[in-house]
Amino acid sequence: MAKAVLFDLDGTLLDRDTSIKQFVAAQYDRLITHLNHISKANYISRFIELDCHGHVWKDKVYRELVAEFEIREVSWQALLQDYETQFQGHCVPFPFLVEMLTRLKQQGYSLGIVSNGLGTFQTRAIEGLGIQDYFEVILISEIEQVRKPQAEIFHRAAKRLGVIAKNSVFIGDHPEADIMGAKNVEMKAIWKRSLHWQEAKGADAIIDELDEIPSILQQFESSC
Repeated sequence: MAKAVLFDLDGTLLDRDTSIKQFVAAQYDRLITHLNHISKANYISRFIELDCHGHVWKDKVYRELVAEFEIREVSWQALLQDYETQFQGHCVPFPFLVEMLTRLKQQGYSLGIVSNGLGTFQTRAIEGLGIQDYFEVILISEIEQVRKPQAEIFHRAAKRLGVIAKNSVFIGDHPEADIMGAKNVEMKAIWKRSLHWQEAKGADAIIDELDEIPSILQQFESSC
């Protein structure tokens, strides 16, 4: 019986693609006096290409942008600091996020987040979504010094919620880090379908929208 539900952050709760586009557009507008020799469209599209869906950290992205676009009046370090401090103001949730979390809390589930990434940045993103109070535990790989899909971070999250892994459900968008990582510790795994990956082998269920989660959890309960 599932007692706890754990979530990935980026691409699962946070619509990262939309958030990044909105942030980069706003960054260009804020710093236009330093960037006006570049078209806004080119600045946004090149950032997104270099970012590689979040798999390249932004120091490298901004170093490359400064070199390619010959940005002279603002340093890559200043651009990075702007990203680190301002991104949270552009965090866009996937539809039905708050409604889904509210319903799961009403149904008695313990909730947690397990996210790969940097501690301060991911914490700010969660705060940007305004959802931190829904979760009993939040584990971020930099702080925990262990990353998905390593089994330890899943076990650690379950233990902090006072449950065992096989009585937990994990929801994420990454086929390996989220779905296989969860399945390898005997958690149920729900894949939030992503355009970035064709499939997630081994998922116990697949969703397109967050409001599908409560009924799927009920199906899991009834099949026990």
